[in-house]
Amino acid sequence: MLKLEKRPAPSALMSWTSPLLAVLLTALCGAILFVALGKDPVSGLAVFFIEPIRDLQGWSEVGVKVAPLLLIAVGLAICFRANVFNIGAEGQLVLGAITGGAVGLYFDDGEGGGALMIAVVLIAGALGGMAWAALTAFLRDRFNASEILVSLMLVYVAQLLLSVLVHGVLRDPQGFNFPQSRMLSDGFLLPMIVEGTRLHLGLLLALGASLLAWVYLSRSFAGFRLQVGGMAPAAARYAGFSSRRALWSSMLACGALAGMAGVGEVIGPIGQLTPSVSPGYGFAAIIVAYVGRLHPIGVVFSSFIMALFYIGGELSQSRLGMPSAITGVFQGILLFALLACDVLIHYKLSWRK
Repeated sequence: MLKLEKRPAPSALMSWTSPLLAVLLTALCGAILFVALGKDPVSGLAVFFIEPIRDLQGWSEVGVKVAPLLLIAVGLAICFRANVFNIGAEGQLVLGAITGGAVGLYFDDGEGGGALMIAVVLIAGALGGMAWAALTAFLRDRFNASEILVSLMLVYVAQLLLSVLVHGVLRDPQGFNFPQSRMLSDGFLLPMIVEGTRLHLGLLLALGASLLAWVYLSRSFAGFRLQVGGMAPAAARYAGFSSRRALWSSMLACGALAGMAGVGEVIGPIGQLTPSVSPGYGFAAIIVAYVGRLHPIGVVFSSFIMALFYIGGELSQSRLGMPSAITGVFQGILLFALLACDVLIHYKLSWRK
């Protein structure tokens, strides 16, 4: 029979190259899936990995998807490094969209706007995400509640709150009764990086957040204290570090980034509040964070791969007649392949009679 045996010394090289191997395994499994569905595997993989970046328009659409994925994944990387398993970034994204969108709608009179008001809206979104994350941190800190369950349940509360608002007080009175707010004027929308595309300033904000997080975690004493306080509470207490501080700082940082991602969608490609602000960025960013090895720079590349899956899934529906679930299938295969690679890094298969 086959048995897993722990390796005496896991390979550091394989630990860093396993995400690339996981992507290759995902492509292989995707090819098998296309064959099983009667589709040309070469054309199917080309739609996922080549078509989205064939021209400037394609690159810009990938960048639009990278922006929220990268912002959330950076925050999740900070949380997971602190041993805080925040699964509710989707809810924090939605609250950021609600608070930032509401502030924008309140001040938007059709004539004002500009850089100052865009900054105010972004800050409002970040504060909304922080407030929603603070609920989880408080319950974990005060009552030792599981942050996994609390943050996950709060996702559905946030989504229902958004639905209530766009069906009620924030609904556009001239929107023919559709559950959506009125469109924000141009002065409240993020400026475009490339004219003629939808690529907006949010991508540069996400890259800046990634760089700042890398400096914070690897070049500052506070980042070192956060990681020690999360991963080794006993050693942290002995050194005078606080695991409680690690909990609050990581949750608030993640909530702020997720909230900024949410409001970035409202004042970016969408331009208004709708019930479906996010197609699941908060959950997909969990895979992005782990594929990027919880490194603020590594998640830049993994968010690009996940953005390809989103665009490729949309193209495969229109060109190959694939179901809408194909994007989620590829995301699941990527996560499963990464977990399998990680298991084989630390364990080896041996045959026992």
